[in-house]
Amino acid sequence: MSMDRLLAEITRHHFPSPPATPARLAAFEARVGWELDADLRAFYLHCDGGTLFAPLPDVNYRILPLERIERARVAIMGRDEDACGAPSLFTLVDMQDSDFVVLDVAQRSGGRYPLFDAFHETFPETKPIASSFEEFLEKALRSGNRSFWLNSDPATPSR
Repeated sequence: MSMDRLLAEITRHHFPSPPATPARLAAFEARVGWELDADLRAFYLHCDGGTLFAPLPDVNYRILPLERIERARVAIMGRDEDACGAPSLFTLVDMQDSDFVVLDVAQRSGGRYPLFDAFHETFPETKPIASSFEEFLEKALRSGNRSFWLNSDPATPSR
């Protein structure tokens, strides 16, 4: 499914925030030192974060607004030190309880950043879950509000 169709679905059935401006995207990129890929740029120009399936506060999928994206090691470990994880991992989706979906800006492939599960109890170890934000979003929207990478049986709850 294309990003345009995914974004339209978010608008119709989920809880998007108002869009970010191009100036806000530029300020974000200057702050973090890397550029958004095409998928992320389209998403943030459509909505500056939002939640899937339910509104705040009790949600499984909270796609962070630009201002809340930070190094994963800071968000999860509380320290910006190499011993606490790679500096190239950044938070993207808050899955609650200090669990995040993160992207790795050092592994850009085909112009897109891969996404990983960052479980707070095993971080800095991560598990690959999508090759792009578009792939992640498509799977998340079909997940029934479950962490799609943890369980393939939709009848069994997952974190």
